[in-house]
Amino acid sequence: MRLPRKLFRYAGVSAISTSVSLSILAVLVGTGAATAGWANVVATAIGTIPSFELNRRWVWKRDGARSFRRQVGPFCALSFAGLGLSTVAVSQAATWAAGAGLGATGRTIAAVAANVATFGSLWVVQFLLLDRILFRSPVEGRASGQIAYEAEDPGRLAA
Repeated sequence: MRLPRKLFRYAGVSAISTSVSLSILAVLVGTGAATAGWANVVATAIGTIPSFELNRRWVWKRDGARSFRRQVGPFCALSFAGLGLSTVAVSQAATWAAGAGLGATGRTIAAVAANVATFGSLWVVQFLLLDRILFRSPVEGRASGQIAYEAEDPGRLAA
């Protein structure tokens, strides 16, 4: 699949999983059901599920068995690294908003904005890691018989 189409689909998956995560984050913070940090953990964990499946199946066209070691584990590790960074940002933003005397709406807006800023900054890095490492396709090497991996063009081999 060509890079622009893949990037467009990746953006669509990001919009879906981000909508799921931010909705959960906003409800949990806005209602006071959880602190901003814990709400972010729950929201990201839930949003990771559709993100993985949609990226794997729709963006990178992988429909075989999932490899926990090669796909699920690294995808979750990548998502939860972003979670760690965003949880710090969300917690600090909510603490700042509370200290500034903002109410529930102000705290919610600050928490959501911190989440978007953090994950937005990691978006391109994640795309490259998914495309070049996590969801690349195995292809037989021509000369050596070793397995190489394709990038966007199935006819082009990359080590």
